[in-house]
Amino acid sequence: MSRELTAEISTNIDEMIARARVAMAAIENWSQEDLDRLAQAIGWYTANEETFTKLAHMGVDESGIGDRAGRPNKRMKIYGILRDALRQKSTGAVEIDEAKGLVKYAKPAGVLASLIPMTNPALTPPVTGIYAAKARDAVIFSPHPRTAKTTVAMTNVMRAACEAVGAPADLFQCIANPSIPATNYLMASCDLTLATGGQPMVRAAYSSGRPAYGVGAGNSTMVIDETADIEIAANNTRLSKTSDFGSGCSADGNIIIQSSIYNKMVEALINEGGYLCNEDEKVKLEKAMWDEKGNRTFGTIACPPQQTAKEAGFEIPEDRKFLMVENQGKIGKEHKFSKEKLTTLMALYHFETFDEALETVTKIYNVGGKGHSCGIYSHNDDNIDALAKVAPVSRMMVRQPQSKANAGSFTNGMPMTSSLGCGIWGGNITNENVSLKHFMNYTWVARPIPEDRPSDEELFGEFYQTPVNL
Repeated sequence: MSRELTAEISTNIDEMIARARVAMAAIENWSQEDLDRLAQAIGWYTANEETFTKLAHMGVDESGIGDRAGRPNKRMKIYGILRDALRQKSTGAVEIDEAKGLVKYAKPAGVLASLIPMTNPALTPPVTGIYAAKARDAVIFSPHPRTAKTTVAMTNVMRAACEAVGAPADLFQCIANPSIPATNYLMASCDLTLATGGQPMVRAAYSSGRPAYGVGAGNSTMVIDETADIEIAANNTRLSKTSDFGSGCSADGNIIIQSSIYNKMVEALINEGGYLCNEDEKVKLEKAMWDEKGNRTFGTIACPPQQTAKEAGFEIPEDRKFLMVENQGKIGKEHKFSKEKLTTLMALYHFETFDEALETVTKIYNVGGKGHSCGIYSHNDDNIDALAKVAPVSRMMVRQPQSKANAGSFTNGMPMTSSLGCGIWGGNITNENVSLKHFMNYTWVARPIPEDRPSDEELFGEFYQTPVNL
């Protein structure tokens, strides 16, 4: 892989951006109906079962990580993205506030650089593409080198969808031979970067000199109190932890359980396919999962628990779906299991009072994952409220499988996305799920309204006319 920016690389990207601007100009005056039809074509071409399954399998085979059997189910995310996109306006006046005399007009953001993670080489392009097309943007995808062929193939599917409705194929292009210099040059040359992937590339996006939406690292933590439905909580935890073998930063990594139900909850997790490691196995796991510098080892990322155990030097039954380690009181940079796991393994903790649970949550996020996500299984609204007030996260799921809910689902109101902003906590510019509104520029039009100026007494309250002695 090239480590230097060559004239060939820069010229190639310059030409791609030029073609992208021509393509944007061709749909600049398209009606909302035309744009919706384009979004629908992209949605169907990419999310139909045959196409997406083929490319999802291709992505797993190419990267060597992830769940080949389960990843095709991610196509339903495209359905959700399309649902949200079709329900919103993206051209002309998109918001009117008559009381304030304000009208907001939507304009394209421009040519987007979309950085594609190794874990979702088939999903992220259409997710980005539907929102971009709806907003009249063009996108140049920069794939992960391990999964470039998959992203190129999905880009070609999206180009075919464009041509099917008379839109220019060059609304979507992909760097066929990705490299760090190529990606850096693209980010410095485009109008906006969407950085969905590892933290080094997110930091590079923010350093590019162009606007960027990045995501923060995860360390998803779930609290389970004594009012929870244990069977539902265990089932949802298994669903979240095993989705694509725990490759997502939203997969349940830390489970904090009230002591009064701890044993029952662990038993329920075992019934769902969990394997509770003993202390010797836990030591072996830590050595296998992290190197001397504390970095995750590739051979244990997003893989079946049997593979992780084998790498660590022990065996588990073939019917086990995820690993568990008890980690009570062991939270900090030096305690690896309190960090993000990115595989089918979770750490277990317990608490007596809910204040102890809140303290544990705070300690875990001081290790990593601030700004991302947490969740709770509880029917006690006071506990739900208390966690929401304390947890340094941008989204909190209540009684839902985290990795299937926080990026939007058909059973909650979160905007559908594959990019989760983590706010200032995570070094990001937004706390929101990155969705259609983030793909557009806006023009605010303000008309005169009756004067809206409170009296001095209203503004200053009890301090009005109070002598100030300095």
